[in-house]
Amino acid sequence: MSRDPPLILASTSRYRRELLERLRIPFQALPPGTDETPLPGETPATLAPRLALAKARALASRFPDAVVIGADQVADVDGVAIGKPGSHARAVEQLRAMSGRTIVFQTALAVVRASTGFAEARCVPVPVRFRTLTDAEIEFYLRTEQPYDCAGSAKCETLGIALLEAIESDDPTALVGLPLIQTCALLRAAGLDPLRARALASTEPPQ
Repeated sequence: MSRDPPLILASTSRYRRELLERLRIPFQALPPGTDETPLPGETPATLAPRLALAKARALASRFPDAVVIGADQVADVDGVAIGKPGSHARAVEQLRAMSGRTIVFQTALAVVRASTGFAEARCVPVPVRFRTLTDAEIEFYLRTEQPYDCAGSAKCETLGIALLEAIESDDPTALVGLPLIQTCALLRAAGLDPLRARALASTEPPQ
């Protein structure tokens, strides 16, 4: 019986790591070390998948036998890519700009397996409608959550959900940072089936 290839997540994000753990496939999470600077005139819908693929390829070149997952997310505000705020002041600016509007979060995923030549990237757009927010609400949310490592400052899996009126998505974990439905599809295409791996694990004798 052939062994499954190693799985690597090209990310330091704890959110993506926690999501990938749901699939119950052993993996390593490693920093890709890629330059995330947008290219001149690059749209958010182009930037996110380009970076996801660059991250996956960076580690696939070092680990050619592995299946490598890369991911990236940017908020699309009037065609401008809005990433992680990194500071309180920048987070305030981001949330003020998104208040009362529908913003599309471009969540991209890439899977690369260098040994077989497999490489594919997909982008999952998630329209999110924000409530009209007061400065007091923004301040309370930011001081409570400190979501400075989240694209657009919106940490929807916790208190950030109170900022929103609606989320539209066919892949429910996409807004958190890793669309697991598409992840499973690309892993299967790359030769690593989450359900087959789980079925094999279930047949092992109890310890």
